[in-house]
Amino acid sequence: MVMSFTEPTATNPTGHILVVEDDREMARFLTELLREERHEVEVEHDGSSAVDRYKLGKFDLTITDLMMPGMKGTELVSRLREIDADHPVLLITAFGTIESAVQAMRAGAFNYITKPFRSEEILLHVRRALEQRSLRQELERLRTEVRGRYQFSNLIGPSQQMQQIFDAVTRVSDMPANILVLGESGTGKELIARAIHFNSARARGPFITLNCAAVPGALLESELFGYVRGAFTDAKKDRRGLFQEASGGTLFLDEISEIAVNLQAKLLRAIEEKEVRPLGANKNETVDARIISATNRDLEQRVQEGSFRQDLYYRLNVIRIELPPLRERTEDIPILVEHFIRKFAAQAKRNVTGIDNDALGTLMSHRWPGNVRELEHVVERAVLMGKNPTIGTDDLPQPIITAGQNDAPLEKAVAKGYTLHQLETEYIKRVMESTKGNKTEAARILGVDRTTLYRKLEEYKFSD
Repeated sequence: MVMSFTEPTATNPTGHILVVEDDREMARFLTELLREERHEVEVEHDGSSAVDRYKLGKFDLTITDLMMPGMKGTELVSRLREIDADHPVLLITAFGTIESAVQAMRAGAFNYITKPFRSEEILLHVRRALEQRSLRQELERLRTEVRGRYQFSNLIGPSQQMQQIFDAVTRVSDMPANILVLGESGTGKELIARAIHFNSARARGPFITLNCAAVPGALLESELFGYVRGAFTDAKKDRRGLFQEASGGTLFLDEISEIAVNLQAKLLRAIEEKEVRPLGANKNETVDARIISATNRDLEQRVQEGSFRQDLYYRLNVIRIELPPLRERTEDIPILVEHFIRKFAAQAKRNVTGIDNDALGTLMSHRWPGNVRELEHVVERAVLMGKNPTIGTDDLPQPIITAGQNDAPLEKAVAKGYTLHQLETEYIKRVMESTKGNKTEAARILGVDRTTLYRKLEEYKFSD
């Protein structure tokens, strides 16, 4: 055996390694070799002791001999993977047969090495095993982060309309039925689709999105169903379609109304039969993707016009969720603004902590044709461009300020959701301010006598 050592590099991952070897000389060699590479190493000489030691500590990798008295290395692999299904195990064997290799891999080993081996060889396998485990842990961290981002508790909107939608999302997440999400552009249709996916039993599966309006009609079929090599001139190799990529998870078809009529029949067949046939292929492939579709168009009208198949519409519209525009739920604006301020202030490391009443009033009176997406962009700009910890009216885009100034008073009141009592209170307050407290003049403008005005002032607790 050649005992040479590779120079440790900054890119080599280090880990906590359990060595299981009944040959004490080999165990000592492996320990020295691995510690030279700055790994933390613990040693056991039989399988049972290794299982007990594994339960006490968190190991990144186990290296074990295949042939040991008592518990064999393959059995140890199975026992360790019962504790942690992702734990990598590297097997060492002096019996380099096909049978032992197959047995080791079936038991779940990361890989196996035959004796005699070179130091560089085992260090290479160790490095690859640790890199793979690190990547798997990072993937799980990202999945957890994404799941957390789309938890129901993170869906924002105290209005009754949105609370009803959140309740519907909770109830339908684990239902196998297809879902159609309707709403104007910017209302958060994809956010709702992601929340449904990441709170369902399919959360560990992929969430694949396709904007049907963004892909030319000629390419959309191959995008959805894939193709095989030689299917057309530029098909140099096989390519999986989005239905296959989304299998085990969710396929979100945004702007579904824009899909061409000649492709709608193939889409319907794929959804109904859970099978797709890639372009140029001679057999179907089974897929298991949940379909969530969305549009800002009136699909029923499209069906009546003949531009959307009625049977496809019924297949997509098993469960229907309609998102209201922001102008119909202005009570959600303050909490949305607060959320976006915290989000963008943290991202940009800006000391922005709130918004003043005048600026908030301007935002609440705006009609928001771009809905929540437009509001988000406005707040982001204000956070980045503002000079003070509190966002003021001057920090808002001029078109929104101008639109607010040009709005009729009644339209503002409606946009803010004023009650009749609030509207009367605000109007009397403004008249008193305009007359500089002259009650005689104020009563004349209001069309009431001074006694009625005094009673109103007392009722609303106005000060002189």
